[in-house]
Amino acid sequence: MTTILDGKQLAKEIRQVVATKTRQLIDKAGVTPGLAVVLVGDDPASQTYVKLKERHAKEVGFHSVVRRLDESVSQEEVLAVIRDLNNDQAIDAILVQLPLPQQIDTDIVLRAVEPKKDVDGFHAMNLGNLVQKDETLVPCTPKGIITLLDHYQIDVMGKKVVVVGESLIVGRPMALMCLNRGATVTVCHIHTKDLAAETKQADVLISATGVLGLITKEHLKPGAVVIDVGMVRDSDGSLKGDVCYSEVLPLASAITPVPGGVGPMTIASLLEQTLENTMKLHNIDY
Repeated sequence: MTTILDGKQLAKEIRQVVATKTRQLIDKAGVTPGLAVVLVGDDPASQTYVKLKERHAKEVGFHSVVRRLDESVSQEEVLAVIRDLNNDQAIDAILVQLPLPQQIDTDIVLRAVEPKKDVDGFHAMNLGNLVQKDETLVPCTPKGIITLLDHYQIDVMGKKVVVVGESLIVGRPMALMCLNRGATVTVCHIHTKDLAAETKQADVLISATGVLGLITKEHLKPGAVVIDVGMVRDSDGSLKGDVCYSEVLPLASAITPVPGGVGPMTIASLLEQTLENTMKLHNIDY
């Protein structure tokens, strides 16, 4: 029987732990974790994600700040907001919601975030740390996937992991985190000549492309673990992923649903990492 990897339930448990530890931190040290999100423009998916992040941050007891900027904002205005947050002693964690409008250079903006407050792990310094097996601050979606695999006792050591997608947000850091855990990793992308030939070798298949229904039963080795990071609206308005779920389900040994799999784990990991970073910045360990 296929195991359904329930990210929704695990994320709820993580939030409860974070809330408890946050209350202890406030009571014992007088420190409240501060999380700031910079949101530029009106992208519907980004608006939804940020609202969820803001709601959950407040529920666990964080000081939550969202800096909303117009779609037409200049790059210098965005950088000014980031400088302000870098210098704000009440903020322990900063993330810039992606994507950014075309007039904004994403690399310049991400590099402007203070590396010690870079809770999304996108700064070049933190990505470099990840290459060196230092996972102090890492991108939240790969962190959430690793937590989900660990929870269900799915060990990638010695396994063949195939990651479909090479983005800075998921694909590349995901490959590195699996490599750090002893997996043999292949990364596929738009220029991969025979995707099915690569994915059929996977013991663990992680797809993060945002292409609806990209992964079918023809892409899967029977018994593989399937992690679907995609989140796309179907023509009927329903939320689906990269994986043809009904096709792949009977073949997989374990699979994440969409919704309710990776998505909730991303936000839970953000909260968990914010708390950990707050304690590090304030030299608190208990």
